[in-house]
Amino acid sequence: MTTAFADEAVRIHRAAGLSDRVIGEAVGARPSTVRDWLGGRTSPTGMRARRVAELAEITDRLARVMDTRYIPVWMVKPVEALDDRAPVELIAAGQVRDVARLISSLESPGAA
Repeated sequence: MTTAFADEAVRIHRAAGLSDRVIGEAVGARPSTVRDWLGGRTSPTGMRARRVAELAEITDRLARVMDTRYIPVWMVKPVEALDDRAPVELIAAGQVRDVARLISSLESPGAA
């Protein structure tokens, strides 16, 4: 039986175009585990479920400020404003707030 967290993983995969590898890197899971979530065989739990929810929020916000086709690139590309680290690395390290702050500056360019 799957959970809403597995459904979120499916939504991230489809809507934001993130691969099982990128989702796995962000949430601390092997790509094969993510494929199990995407296939409805298992569901993320614990910290992985929390990271899925955080990743969903990040990708939802990104979809409001950029073409969704670019989200997979943006997630793995080193970003100067993040000390040349990729957003997916920071999310994996639990530093989702740093990524969220950067997205806030994209949402409100004059506010930064």
